[in-house]
Amino acid sequence: MARDKRSGEMTLGGYGLRWLLTTLLVLVSYNPSGYSAFDWFRSAWTDSALGPAHYLVAVVILIGWVVLLRATFNSLGTLGLVLGAALLGTLVWFLIDLGVLTGSSFDFYAWVALVCLSALLALGLAWSHLWRRLTGQVDVEDFDGN
Repeated sequence: MARDKRSGEMTLGGYGLRWLLTTLLVLVSYNPSGYSAFDWFRSAWTDSALGPAHYLVAVVILIGWVVLLRATFNSLGTLGLVLGAALLGTLVWFLIDLGVLTGSSFDFYAWVALVCLSALLALGLAWSHLWRRLTGQVDVEDFDGN
């Protein structure tokens, strides 16, 4: 990941890369455009055409989600996830109230929710780095003795 080589700290680019990769996983899994793994699987299921490629993609996506959710939950915890979701929800509400976000369709709100989900998951991936930078404290979850 992008780190400042002098201090070992994560840069804004490091967070951006995490958000980009998280958004990619979220949008590949499902999005309202009709071009997602969910739509591909549903179409193959309907046509009785599920094959090994479908299962391979499903396993890769599942691995991505498990890693992402585990890292986010370990980093933020339940309270952090609730507070992050509350912050993003009120931010969206504020932007709608200001007229910055306008839309009334399911697809509009689905896109907004997917972007918020990817932001929350990316924050979970970067939280330990941000916490150390903000407070000077180091989070240690797993220590293998080396």
